[in-house]
Amino acid sequence: MIRVRLYNSPRRRNARFALRRLNLPALFFLAALPAVLWSQGGAAGELTPGETPSYDYRVVRTYPHDRQAFTQGLACADGVFYEGTGLHGRSSLRKVDRASGRVLKEVRLEPHYFGEGIAVFGDRIVQLTWRSQIGFVYDKKTFRLLEKFSYPGEGWGLTHDGKRLIMSDGTAVLRVLDPKDFRETAKISVHDERGPVAGLNELEYVRGAIYANVWPTDEIAVIDPRTGRVKGWIDLQGLLDKGDSPGVDVLNGIAYDALGNRLFVTGKLWPKVFELRLIKN
Repeated sequence: MIRVRLYNSPRRRNARFALRRLNLPALFFLAALPAVLWSQGGAAGELTPGETPSYDYRVVRTYPHDRQAFTQGLACADGVFYEGTGLHGRSSLRKVDRASGRVLKEVRLEPHYFGEGIAVFGDRIVQLTWRSQIGFVYDKKTFRLLEKFSYPGEGWGLTHDGKRLIMSDGTAVLRVLDPKDFRETAKISVHDERGPVAGLNELEYVRGAIYANVWPTDEIAVIDPRTGRVKGWIDLQGLLDKGDSPGVDVLNGIAYDALGNRLFVTGKLWPKVFELRLIKN
């Protein structure tokens, strides 16, 4: 399936962004219709002011997903999915068979914790919580809890670039953490040509870029980690069929298989995980 994304649709559910767009002349949108300058295979040149490329996509394959899983973090490693789920009393860390969706291993968080994003970092898995200001570090093989750590504010999404952990908190600023002691070492202010991009949620590091779900939309921002500039938008509105939509929550969950160069997405309480391929217009 191939969908063409209309350029004037980004973050359509966010009233603040919508109002900001309404203040711009319609001719601006016509002049700003961009060609896609980047594909899953690599990046093009630097963006000039006013440009934010968009993506088409093709659904390569679908996989079953537990409709009871309030997905807050998704990662792909060792041929399986690792998933962090949320909600008080239902939060967990899971190892999931990719083909069947069957839960192979699970550890549940105490009921007062609301689980958030995860990152598989070497032989460890790091998991955030929403408002408890507590994170957990597990042994990847056994799911044994190795340590806890603290951080200020809220925890939303988590990923890494091989050296540093990168964390979101629902704002337009990403925090960079030292994976040894979880000390904050830098910040990345995320923006496009219209200003800060808030609502950054689940994260995934993909071939030198940070992919971020933008809550509460169906869009993924593709972010340059050096500058914080959004260098692309992926609009996944309509990805989930209407028949699968009752009872679901927002798009949230991005995983990347570096060995197979495969991109996966899902959502909170979604019945499917989608493998996508991004395409140039």
